[in-house]
Amino acid sequence: MNAHLQPTGSAYFLTQETQQTERHTLSVLVDNEPGILARVVGLFSARGYNIESLTVSETEHGRRLSRITVVVIATPKTLVQIKLQLERLVPVHRVHDLTAEGNYVERELALIKVKGTGDHRAETLRLADAFRAHIIDATVESFVFEVTGKPDKIDSFIALMTPLGLVEVVRTGLAAIGRGAEGM
Repeated sequence: MNAHLQPTGSAYFLTQETQQTERHTLSVLVDNEPGILARVVGLFSARGYNIESLTVSETEHGRRLSRITVVVIATPKTLVQIKLQLERLVPVHRVHDLTAEGNYVERELALIKVKGTGDHRAETLRLADAFRAHIIDATVESFVFEVTGKPDKIDSFIALMTPLGLVEVVRTGLAAIGRGAEGM
């Protein structure tokens, strides 16, 4: 008997699969038509897949094409299922797993509101400068910063702003594109 098959006292037993989950960024090129986003999100929710980040925008106006960038955390087996199911949707032209392809850049934008008075105000501005955050609104009591970068950078900035008076955060979700001269 195989070492990984352990009888459970029943005539029927299965091996337990213990695959590690991985974070993957998928880029999906679709026709820009009503309902496509709902269909893509419905595909995930109907099967119990979680979406970590989702962005969508028209990218080729003349051809009426949009790019959906989806970040998922899944096992390799589940990831294969997700990609196959996405490819079967009629208005989907291409599905690229940017993580698996390896050579890509990703960025996210966040708007971060922080209270800032007295000593906290000076410290808030010093840290914002270190993170290359742009001040897009300022009052005598608060700031709104625009921070762009990898999600880890934004998470770090938010963590530093929390004890200084973090009020609110709005994030765009991840945008990603392959490197090099080739398009999608």
